[in-house]
Amino acid sequence: MKISYTNRAREELETAFLWYEDQQAQLGRGFLDCVELVLMEIREMPKRFPVLHGSFHRALLSRFPFAVFYTIEEREIIIHAVFDTRQNPAKLP
Repeated sequence: MKISYTNRAREELETAFLWYEDQQAQLGRGFLDCVELVLMEIREMPKRFPVLHGSFHRALLSRFPFAVFYTIEEREIIIHAVFDTRQNPAKLP
């Protein structure tokens, strides 16, 4: 199944990557690797992760305090947010 990103999700992913790279060389790459692992799991079994609210599923990253929020559409999975779970939950999509 195809995966698409909203502008918000792309911006959050880039911001997190840059922040981790500023903290330590290659840490941003490690972050992206964890995101990619979760995306592979989502692609293989989209309904595996719980619906948190409405139609938004939530997949937690294993090594970083982030969650991927997505919806399952007819022909694609849309990533709506790559959310830093340390933020105020009111900022969720």
